[in-house]
Amino acid sequence: MATQEATRLEEPRLLIVGLGLIGGSLAAALKARGFRGEILACDRDADEIARGVAMGIIDGGGTELEPLLAGVSLVVLAVPVLAMESVLSALRQGLGERLDTTPITDVGSSKVAIRDAARRAFGRLPPSLVLGHPIAGSEKSGVAAANPDLYCRHKVILTPTAETAAEAVAQVRALWRACEAEVLEMPVERHDQVLARTSHLPHLLAFSLVDTLARQDERLEIFRYAAGGFRDFTRIAGSDPVMWRDIFTANRTAVLAALDDFEAGLARLRRAVSDGDGDAMLATFDRASHARHYFDTLLNQTRYYPTMEHNNVRYRVAPGGQVAGRIRVPGDKSISHRSIMLGALAEGVTEVKGFLEGEDSLATLQAFREMGVAIEGPHQGRVTIHGVGMHGLKAPAGPLYVGNSGTAMRLFAGLLAGQAFDSELTGDASLTKRPMGRVADPLRLMGAEIDTAEGGRPPLRIHGGKALKGITYDMPMASAQVKSCLLLAGLYAEGETRVREPAPTRDHTERMLNGFGYAVERDGDTCWLSGGGKLGAGPIDVPSDISSATFFLVAAAITPGSDLVLEHVGINPTRIGVINILTLMGADLELSNQREVGGEPVADIRVRYAPLKGIDIPVEQVPLAIDEFPSLFIAAANAEGITRLRGAEELRVKESDRIQAMADGLAVLGVEHTVVADGIDIVGGKPQGANYGGGRIDSMGDHRIAMAFTVAGLRASAPIEIDDCANVATSFPGFVELAGRVGLRVDEEGA
Repeated sequence: MATQEATRLEEPRLLIVGLGLIGGSLAAALKARGFRGEILACDRDADEIARGVAMGIIDGGGTELEPLLAGVSLVVLAVPVLAMESVLSALRQGLGERLDTTPITDVGSSKVAIRDAARRAFGRLPPSLVLGHPIAGSEKSGVAAANPDLYCRHKVILTPTAETAAEAVAQVRALWRACEAEVLEMPVERHDQVLARTSHLPHLLAFSLVDTLARQDERLEIFRYAAGGFRDFTRIAGSDPVMWRDIFTANRTAVLAALDDFEAGLARLRRAVSDGDGDAMLATFDRASHARHYFDTLLNQTRYYPTMEHNNVRYRVAPGGQVAGRIRVPGDKSISHRSIMLGALAEGVTEVKGFLEGEDSLATLQAFREMGVAIEGPHQGRVTIHGVGMHGLKAPAGPLYVGNSGTAMRLFAGLLAGQAFDSELTGDASLTKRPMGRVADPLRLMGAEIDTAEGGRPPLRIHGGKALKGITYDMPMASAQVKSCLLLAGLYAEGETRVREPAPTRDHTERMLNGFGYAVERDGDTCWLSGGGKLGAGPIDVPSDISSATFFLVAAAITPGSDLVLEHVGINPTRIGVINILTLMGADLELSNQREVGGEPVADIRVRYAPLKGIDIPVEQVPLAIDEFPSLFIAAANAEGITRLRGAEELRVKESDRIQAMADGLAVLGVEHTVVADGIDIVGGKPQGANYGGGRIDSMGDHRIAMAFTVAGLRASAPIEIDDCANVATSFPGFVELAGRVGLRVDEEGA
């Protein structure tokens, strides 16, 4: 028999009850993929049985159920939902003592109704019963429409209950995997709620729309000039009316709840059209358009739900190469996040250019759309935000998903703590492992009510409507994210919010708040603001991200003959640790065209090769380069002598333990090093030629680890393979293309 992880179906005799499109496609899929057992079918239409035999997709069958049950090892019920109870009753009689040991599954679109029908038919839920639903179909019907690829790469949802036997689940799972379907599990009630919104409601609307238009006098003109969008949407109105009547009847409660939500949204949109409220219409249309593209992208990469498997993107880096040219790397992620947040809370329209179109920043955009903010774009780095004011955000319909972005989650925590509505913040599998107590604890001191998962980790559930009060907070560890979180909460707090940092951190939030007309003051190591003010909209030109630029700064610095110019790079004094450290190591860096854009200093940076030397990295530079150390470790591996890093405990709690992850990768390459609790010692190589070997690196899903070891290939003697690189898209879209343009030898593969 099948095991829990089996993909090969070894049932000797399979019975399909109901030989229509779904049942027939199942039989066809199994036959096409070499199923060796016998496939029988039962259908009240003898002609359908004869047709299935003639098509070669079943081996036999009949119109009476009981004679076909002898020796059957698995039964699939593919009859209409409302016919299910009578079939289940017949199975009880026909299977007799074999009821608890013969797996029974179904393909119905409503699971609660079928579960309840099973209880009535059997008097209980037998351990053999595994309710299921393939998310696939067609407007066609009958066995003649059977498609052997109908389930290939489609999802099948199983809804086992507490009574269901694990062996029965394994056998049904093997059945669908044999058809090349993706098998998921979900509670019965949740299945019906989800399908009511994603399948049943769209069908209901399509039936209603076509019926409404077909009854109008000008219907011939309407349908004659209908465009492709109308045809695409209404195609499903050609589905089997009897089947859908049964589905709507069986799943009535969930369908009505979905219809209530839709009617409320439609009423809001009707008011906007009636009132000529362009911003409200734009917010709805833009939110829907980008939600469709955004979530489709995430789901196609199987990265939206933490329970889904992460696609493994692998980099293959050939040894050697050169670095030359003139490039502009993507916009600063930290400033992109903040531009959206403050633009949404401002009064008026904020125009942003240079916006980073990475997944983290797009997640922030989508979150504000879900809170009612009209946002145009992004298009080629341009975004237009129609601000709603400090108190104009609306309660989102569900959790706000921020992807892999710790910055977004921590800043959102402060902003949402001051709202009148409840909210929840969640992210991907990597983010749910990262500590959030460092923001939740001080926010609670301000009066916020926040629930976290075990260990202070996401998701964060924030209870709205709490009166916040300003506090004076001494940060135990330097963190721009914590500081920014408290300042954003301070916008909504009574009195003054003061934050003292033990070492300088990024001041993008303070600079941008002042740029939006909200006064933030600083004296030494302390900054503060008073709550109750307003933000005024204004233009923002996002500088290129110095963290992204760092990979190319290091690439040119370690490669003989290199000469590279990086344009419009942000050189905020709280972010230039990497420039200072590389300069101390002997790098040839030249800053030109220095200017200020929107309160942020920028410059063009030229870097040419020069032999590097190992140094003791000054402790005061560590917080100014905290995100750049993976790349700096590669520079150290190519510097003469030993480079020592201390005081970098924060690297342990980034997307990965970056000290250990980099150390593990350096060990693979053969770079001598010693790890300590708060840093690392790295023994460098020689000025010319290769400094280490190649090998296979696990990036731990950390984008900066992946990009750092890509740069390492420039001085390797053998190829480097880097696994788990999908998250590079979160911070640096187009990295592989840009790396290739300046001379690195890297290829991207999806595994």
